[in-house]
Amino acid sequence: MPPRFVLPDVSEKNRDGKRSARERLAVEREKQKAGEKRRRALIVGASVVCVLGLAAVIGVVAANSGKDKKSGASGPVVSPSGATGKDSLAIPVGKDSAKSTLTVWEDFRCPACQAFETAYRPTIHELVDSGQLKVEYHLVTLIDGNLGGSGSLKAANAAACAQDAGKFRDYHDVLYANQPKETDDAFADNAKLIELAGKVDGLDTPAFRSCVNGGTHDTWVEKSNAAFQSNGFTGTPTVLLGGKNIYTDQSMTPAKLKQMVEAANKG
Repeated sequence: MPPRFVLPDVSEKNRDGKRSARERLAVEREKQKAGEKRRRALIVGASVVCVLGLAAVIGVVAANSGKDKKSGASGPVVSPSGATGKDSLAIPVGKDSAKSTLTVWEDFRCPACQAFETAYRPTIHELVDSGQLKVEYHLVTLIDGNLGGSGSLKAANAAACAQDAGKFRDYHDVLYANQPKETDDAFADNAKLIELAGKVDGLDTPAFRSCVNGGTHDTWVEKSNAAFQSNGFTGTPTVLLGGKNIYTDQSMTPAKLKQMVEAANKG
């Protein structure tokens, strides 16, 4: 009996090839989704740390009602040069003619603030430099209240001193690029803050050093922090665009922020 030859099932092979391609595509899509989820988790997760710290300290504040005027800044409120808004508590960056204003309440010790800066800084700089966006920064001391120490206060004062010198944005970015761990109160050391000023061209001057060491804007920072609390905000960063807290929008991305600002400028 002659041997039988069985032709390969070409249609089955085609089906297998198509199935493999679909599976590879599905795997790639899942990788992309996972990457985006990790990016958002970095920002949102850090935010939870700051917010939970605030929740923990509420009980302490309530238990010590009447004793919450801790030792801190005293004396007259000295606003940094060019401060704007109610009680001159905002440090503006960008052109007044910009149609969109981003309001940022931040703490230089807060890891969520650093995560936000890392993700959004290039887009914010691009929009500010093109005249489409103005940013108003409000400096607070949430982490000092949560974990103790004075790094939030002193870093904010130093940033205000940098504003006096016309170097706020650059120094602001340097502080976040060199942010210590949340539990490390390294920014409480004025010498560290002055050392970091050396990374900003022309900032480390006798006037800046005197401002930092003398705590010139400490009372202003504490007034800003009081405004943060009276506004009912629950964590840092609080990021408002047109009065809406975009930081809590889980669909927000730098690209979406850019699209919103560009649309406002065209309108």
